[in-house]
Amino acid sequence: MHRRLLRCRAMPLLQLPPPPQRALGVSGSRMDHRLLRCRVMPLQPPPPPPLGVSGGRLFASLSPPPPLQSRREVHVWYLCPDELNDQSQLNMYEELLSPDERKYAASMKVPALRKDAMLSRALLRTTLSRYTDCKIDPRSFEFKKNEFGKPEILWPPDNSIVERPLHFNISHTTSLIACGIAMHAHIGIDIEEKKRNTTKNILSLARRYFTPSEVDYLIAISDSDVQRKEFLKLWTLKEAYVKALGRGFSGAPFNTFSIMLETSKGIRISKVSKVCDDSISGFDHLSDNWQFTLAELNSSHYMSVCIEDDSRKQGLENTPVPVGLKVWKTIPFVEDTLVSGTDALKLIS
Repeated sequence: MHRRLLRCRAMPLLQLPPPPQRALGVSGSRMDHRLLRCRVMPLQPPPPPPLGVSGGRLFASLSPPPPLQSRREVHVWYLCPDELNDQSQLNMYEELLSPDERKYAASMKVPALRKDAMLSRALLRTTLSRYTDCKIDPRSFEFKKNEFGKPEILWPPDNSIVERPLHFNISHTTSLIACGIAMHAHIGIDIEEKKRNTTKNILSLARRYFTPSEVDYLIAISDSDVQRKEFLKLWTLKEAYVKALGRGFSGAPFNTFSIMLETSKGIRISKVSKVCDDSISGFDHLSDNWQFTLAELNSSHYMSVCIEDDSRKQGLENTPVPVGLKVWKTIPFVEDTLVSGTDALKLIS
């Protein structure tokens, strides 16, 4: 009997044999009673499933973010590729990607670039899932591209899933990958390493890509290190702007608009009346209805964020309201750290 009871304890509940018939007599009734007690005894809880796409802890590990309160609020999530080296964890992230995304990452000849390409898509998918209250599996997101190649969310036609007016943008360097999220407003984000070495003289690059007023601004800076940093600030702001437009550099060359850093209304943008290259024309889509935030991240990167600003359309341009920026460092499914309000995030403008 002890052997049968041991087998009973080890068998899953759904596979227990039916209890013996009471016709077995008194001894059978006693066995029946003990077997019934065995059936209702709680089994030892199973070990937690491994952390992975198939594990039950997957979505529970994605903490929901605070809601985006307005069009002026931006949330940024970033990770540091050099800190993610556990192969099982990297395999888990790779499982989130679509076949095309895996193929693209695999096409990279350099292992570090392969890793970065995979992590940028995994970061995007897990971040978007957070803003659907994890109702959409990170693997389920599909994307489309506009005519200039900017990706957008292709929401499923299922009426049970309400389309959310989420806009996103990704930027990455070799040491940091960031994903910006906004609600009801187009967004562009760019990050650059503060110690980034340029292959050419700063002023030569500026004369090639920037407007005359921006070149003059840089020429007036005598300290070469400060000049290089100001160049990087302008570059990230311009990059964020063309990405927010959804056109990229080819659709909005840097020399068709100027960024003004030192203004009473914060960072402003203006169209160049005469484009440096006379062969370039037809950029009526350029607009100054955008708002910028410039920050230092981890004391090692410049980060620029650009979002649509409808205050100018409403005649409120004389009372600008700063962009509400919140930033998290993340290891998806493992740890999220809010860095806003800490030394890791310093607002410049």
